[in-house]
Amino acid sequence: MTAAQLLVRCLENEGVRCMFGVPGEENIAVLDALLDSGVRFIQTRHEQGAAFMADVQGRLTGRAGVCLSTLGPGATNLLTAVADANMDRAPLVAITGQAATERFHKESHQVLDLVSLFRPAVKWNTEIVRPEILPEAVRKAFKVAQTEKPGATHIDLPEDVAEAEAPVACEPLVPQQPFPTEPLEAQVERAVKIISEARDPIVLAGNGLARGRASDALRRFAETLGIPVVETFMGKGSIPAAHPLALGTVGLQERDYVSCGLDRADVVICVGYDLVEVAPSHWNPERDKRIVHIDPSPAEVDAAYQVAVGVQGAIALSLAAIAERAAVRGGKDALLRTARLKEAIEAEFRAEAEDDAFPVKPQRLVRALREALGDEDILLSDVGAHKLWIARMYPCARPNTCIISNGFASMGIALPGAIGAKLLFPERRVLAACGDGGFLMNVQELETAVRAETPFVAVVFEDSAYGVIKWKQMKRYGRPAFVDFGNPDFVALAESFGCRGYRVTATGELASILDEALRQTVPAVVACPVDYGENLKLTERLGSWVCPM
Repeated sequence: MTAAQLLVRCLENEGVRCMFGVPGEENIAVLDALLDSGVRFIQTRHEQGAAFMADVQGRLTGRAGVCLSTLGPGATNLLTAVADANMDRAPLVAITGQAATERFHKESHQVLDLVSLFRPAVKWNTEIVRPEILPEAVRKAFKVAQTEKPGATHIDLPEDVAEAEAPVACEPLVPQQPFPTEPLEAQVERAVKIISEARDPIVLAGNGLARGRASDALRRFAETLGIPVVETFMGKGSIPAAHPLALGTVGLQERDYVSCGLDRADVVICVGYDLVEVAPSHWNPERDKRIVHIDPSPAEVDAAYQVAVGVQGAIALSLAAIAERAAVRGGKDALLRTARLKEAIEAEFRAEAEDDAFPVKPQRLVRALREALGDEDILLSDVGAHKLWIARMYPCARPNTCIISNGFASMGIALPGAIGAKLLFPERRVLAACGDGGFLMNVQELETAVRAETPFVAVVFEDSAYGVIKWKQMKRYGRPAFVDFGNPDFVALAESFGCRGYRVTATGELASILDEALRQTVPAVVACPVDYGENLKLTERLGSWVCPM
């Protein structure tokens, strides 16, 4: 048995059923070993696409997705999406091929020190120098990737080591993960006291709720104590959007409607919140709020995030313990203020989303996407101006049904991510919402989607510009700089890959086009011109909106 064959056995032992990558000379021993395994290898058209597919699978399952590249440029192509997974807390194991060890001491073709290159972008990494260490290295890579806070790990495998014979006694190690820990009694009691004494507490729900499968516990906590909930972009669906205590999403750098609830709050209960999701300086600018930090990991250090108490442990257990003892907050005045704010937000959103002008207003397009998808269907948002509208106005009933990269926030994730999602959940409808900039960054993966038989819909918000950058430029300087570009015929481009292509020419066509696209047995691309003049109008409104409190 070669080291490459042992590696594949270890992957099977970890429950890996699918991995993604691009073949290269230095990883051919691993590719050959995969042919005789139960692991399905999805050959992608670019390493970044491979890592984004693994990234999204890690987000959706909590189990590490796996991606593979060769050395040099293959590994550097992989790195952006590996960093995205790591900062967005998605478990992922990246495997790179490497030159033979006999070349390490000198300048050599395509050789880079990949362990050093990947180290800032992963939780842990190593280079395999002897076949017999593979079982330990693979087990550690998966354990570290999947342990809170999850993220990416990296294994570098030189080609001569991959082809070397492994000792007969080498076997994969038994997969083990730490059990969820219970919070300390003293910390629970401190949290109970602070929450019970609060005048206007509010919950800030983050990405860790989805990771910890703790959304039901959050709902019970909010209902028991009568405390309203706001969500980060990556925490969407932590509480159903229709719930009376759900106040929507916070995360725009501007002061949005939901900020009114945070402005008034004296205690902010941060549950599964990571600072990369939205900087605390945006919702605690005066540094005067008492913060209760509930998470398996200790709080990050930040001048605007100095916690009054940190409750470390499994989120569901911590929420239940606090709710059992804290004083109920559901007084008529507090509930009335929450209801007024929620109704005002929803009324404003309804008005914004009913305009049938063309090009389509982004609010109107987001509403059409919501109406086209069921509660269990999955929308993946790429990064760009459209992400802000989706985060703000796309209501979710379940966690992990709206995937938004907002830690590393890398463009190009949605299209390959949709392939990863569809492979996991072929029975669900999957939609990738892309700007025209992000769509073209990984458009080549449409061929992968056709070959892998993963029908999903990619909706392109078309404005021929890097819209969110243009928005910022206009706001700060009053003029754009180097953000406009041309686009191909997206319908013809889609069809050249064997997909179906559609172009929206009137807002009234949206519903029928989306319905038809979602019923296709091949991937479909819907190009929709959007009016991003709404971005500047939004900026004007955000600072002047009066809270109905």
